[in-house]
Amino acid sequence: MERQKLVVVGNGMAGTRALEELLALNPGLYDITVFGAEPHPNYNRIMLSPVLTGEQTLRDIVLNDEQWYADRGIRLLLGRAVTRIDRARRQVHAADGTVAPYDRLLLATGSTPVVLPVPGKDLRGVLTFRDIQDVNRMIEAAATHRRAVVIGGGLLGLEAANGLATRGMEVSVVHLGTTLLDRQLDSHAADLLRGSLEARGLEFLMARQTAEILGDDAGRVRALRFADGQEIATDLVIMAVGIRPHTALAERAGLYVNRGIVVSDTMQTYDPLIYAVGECVSHRGIAYGLVAPLFEQARVAANHLALRGTGRYAGSVTSTKLKVTGIDVFSAGDFIGGAGTQAITLSDMAEGVYKKLVVKDDKLVGACLYGDTADGGWYFRLIREGTPLGGLRDRLMHGEAEATGAS
Repeated sequence: MERQKLVVVGNGMAGTRALEELLALNPGLYDITVFGAEPHPNYNRIMLSPVLTGEQTLRDIVLNDEQWYADRGIRLLLGRAVTRIDRARRQVHAADGTVAPYDRLLLATGSTPVVLPVPGKDLRGVLTFRDIQDVNRMIEAAATHRRAVVIGGGLLGLEAANGLATRGMEVSVVHLGTTLLDRQLDSHAADLLRGSLEARGLEFLMARQTAEILGDDAGRVRALRFADGQEIATDLVIMAVGIRPHTALAERAGLYVNRGIVVSDTMQTYDPLIYAVGECVSHRGIAYGLVAPLFEQARVAANHLALRGTGRYAGSVTSTKLKVTGIDVFSAGDFIGGAGTQAITLSDMAEGVYKKLVVKDDKLVGACLYGDTADGGWYFRLIREGTPLGGLRDRLMHGEAEATGAS
């Protein structure tokens, strides 16, 4: 009996994790074809920063090499962007003319970097920080140029700034907000982080809005102009101002898109033969950009593709654990706090440690840690499970081992 055909569009971390889960559940069910727009096998995007600093190479961060696909009988088509889905004929069309029929289709098209719609955005020397090609361009530019401006004070912006500084560039970070990592840290932790990064030579221009990127006669960036008219000279501009779900392919196919490819709790789109996972997805109105939720989605999609029919994705309670240029930070839940909450804080400037725990109705609802994140996982479990604190409350700040007697 001929096997059903599964086509996966997207060879990133979410789509490939779904394949791994599927093969563990029902390895012989499908003939599988994978389209990857990049010429590289699946690699860990989280580890692009060490590649930028020179600590690692692309080979070091590859998760599934080409042999992995070959060993499992998967047809891997690299460097082939899919341009059209013919839902009536159940076919996928790639830019090079390749046509692949499907019985089930999994979309894992990821996201695209946001490019500010300002004059000069297309000048040479204006880059984003999203894939290995971006990293290679940044490394090449750092070898021949001296000054860089990074637009965006989020995680990617700070990692880009640190990587370029490591390669000897003078780096300024431009941020529209007043604090760094404003989605991951409260203002106190953000100020600590800024001070540490300034001590390493980074410059921060906060509450600045980019109005225009100026070029020279050769069409290369030479300066950045802010809304207040001030200018800063630069040889390189990195835009790290966010991502948006890559939904163009799904939209052209007539699938329902609303801030992402809309999926049900089974990761199905409005076409029951087409599933979607990862950063391209909108589930219950939320698009996730963190790895843990994407892997949870992949597990559910694989469950249904394997014909188990029992998986359900109800959304994710997220936490963020980062190492920002060597500094550990962690946050989860409502770490800002508000009406009806109480905050427990510890600040040890000598050790470079700051902890804030937010409690409401005898439950931990948020945590923000800087410098010491060892108990982040425990705090996250308490938040996610809604555990009543009781007598734990007064010992929370001491960490799991001392508070619970765990060894």
